[in-house]
Amino acid sequence: MNRSIRWVLLLGLACPACSGPDSDLPPPYRDLPVPVSALASSDSRLRGAGLYAQHCVLCHGPQLDGHGIRQEGFVRPPRNFTDPAWRRSTSPRHVFYAVREGLRGTSMPAWKSLTDRETWDLVAYVLASGR
Repeated sequence: MNRSIRWVLLLGLACPACSGPDSDLPPPYRDLPVPVSALASSDSRLRGAGLYAQHCVLCHGPQLDGHGIRQEGFVRPPRNFTDPAWRRSTSPRHVFYAVREGLRGTSMPAWKSLTDRETWDLVAYVLASGR
């Protein structure tokens, strides 16, 4: 077997996260433990709803559809959390990353002031409510 092909195969086996659904995230976020029970918790979603109302509703709107009162004038419109294509292509880690780090090339700011629990609560609300 060609040496370079062998190297590629070994690298693929050594780095299964490199090809997973979150492989495009930076390393600290790629392997971030997802608190599945918190995401399913009604208490977590309720706390997330309060955080959404406080930090997100002005841009993303009360229906989570990207039609908030501050949507005008953005280079890219705010994310529509009800969009089925987005819902299929995202993951809890991607939403956590977007909240925590913001999104380059958009008006989405980084919310580094939120704790991990608050960020996961917000993720739980967005993923549960945007359907």
